[in-house]
Amino acid sequence: MREVLSVREVVKTFGAVRAVDGVSFSVQQGTITGLLGRNGAGKTTTIRMVTGIFMPDSGSIEWHDGQRNPQDRIGYLPEERGLYRQMKIIELLVFLAEIKGKRGPAVARAVDQWLERFELTDKRNAKVEELSKGNQQKVQLIGTLLHEPDLIVLDEPQSGLDPVNMVIVRNLLRELKEEGRTILLSTHMMGEAERMADDIVLVHQGKVVLSGPLDFIRASAGKNTLHIEYDGDGSFLRDLPDVKRATIVNNAAELTLNDGADPQKILEASLGRVRIRKFELASPSLEEI
Repeated sequence: MREVLSVREVVKTFGAVRAVDGVSFSVQQGTITGLLGRNGAGKTTTIRMVTGIFMPDSGSIEWHDGQRNPQDRIGYLPEERGLYRQMKIIELLVFLAEIKGKRGPAVARAVDQWLERFELTDKRNAKVEELSKGNQQKVQLIGTLLHEPDLIVLDEPQSGLDPVNMVIVRNLLRELKEEGRTILLSTHMMGEAERMADDIVLVHQGKVVLSGPLDFIRASAGKNTLHIEYDGDGSFLRDLPDVKRATIVNNAAELTLNDGADPQKILEASLGRVRIRKFELASPSLEEI
């Protein structure tokens, strides 16, 4: 797999605040890389350096062919709204495509196809300010993708979307990946990253604290999560000595075990108290890691 982007020891300071402190990671072609962390961790500042909005104080951001910040090859969706509120949707999207060098009848056709895909055809002549927050986010995402970028950089792309549209965006990103596009996805939603990402970069207080292939990271953390389905009253599971945390819903329990705990002891303690239908040991989630 070919490396398309490398970020090396990048630093960015604003006054006395070091927002990004020696961040390094790489992005492979045709993959989704999740840039994760709490709000204020340094994700957006890092993305703005990748897209050329900010210049790093030190360190380097390099492309596989030696180009720096090739803007025509990047599709960037910022966390903040970047739309002209008084413009009609159709006019705005054509304008955004033209900024990236796309012109002619093909652009109008592409706009119509994207509007149909996002169920916005009936809004094509509406002004941005007349749309809901979720629909504005969909318009901004269309504008990000119209010029068919090689690298798609998304900062909290599902902000403002309802669950149905979150699934639509999730499926779209998977399709783009299958087409060979490369995606850098910034989010504070660990569960969403776990569904989507091939690789993750976890940032805390401006530093990378964890990075690598998601499957490898989860496997390296060991298996300490038990999924149990049963018949009977499983409330006793919360009080077992090897259980650090328990989530019980109806007749299913997810148990996070203490380090070194023996799952067999959990099973033995459960037999005779409930009827076990499923007993499975799994790797921890990103939230647990």
